[in-house]
Amino acid sequence: MPGSGKSTVARVIAEKLGYPVIVMGDIVREEVARRGLAITAENVERVARELRELRGPGVVAEMVVERAGSLKAEGVVVDGVRSLEEVRVLSRLGKVYIVAVHSPPSLRFKRMKERGREGDIRSLEEFRLRDEANLELGVGSVIALADYMVVNDCSLEELIARAERVAGEIRDASESRSGG
Repeated sequence: MPGSGKSTVARVIAEKLGYPVIVMGDIVREEVARRGLAITAENVERVARELRELRGPGVVAEMVVERAGSLKAEGVVVDGVRSLEEVRVLSRLGKVYIVAVHSPPSLRFKRMKERGREGDIRSLEEFRLRDEANLELGVGSVIALADYMVVNDCSLEELIARAERVAGEIRDASESRSGG
């Protein structure tokens, strides 16, 4: 969910595994900018919804697959999966490990207010609407079927340690699958 710390977890896992990170939200924000719109929470949500309505629920994941193909990397960490359809599309890249990051809503709201990222929420009502939009897309199903869960109710240092442990588990699982 927005503000859970998923970008930090994705960055740490990517660094530990030596993979690049592709942020699904960045792909949507690039589309918003390409259309000449301001990067606001409303525009990002609207463009994401329009893309999915016009080109299907896995469209952003398809854009990720295209980008990943051009990277020539052994693997990739994708930040911001929102639906099981996106997971299915991403499986074209190979084995997919889903890492869910959970943080209490009150803590997520506080973090989003403090970070002040362009396109972030400005009010509790916006926060609730954004959560509802993410849940409608199916993020709850992705979280429920995650291979790993990182609970972010802690300090940044502890979150990094938790993400590093998950990266080690993924590395071990990948090596055992490949016989290495």
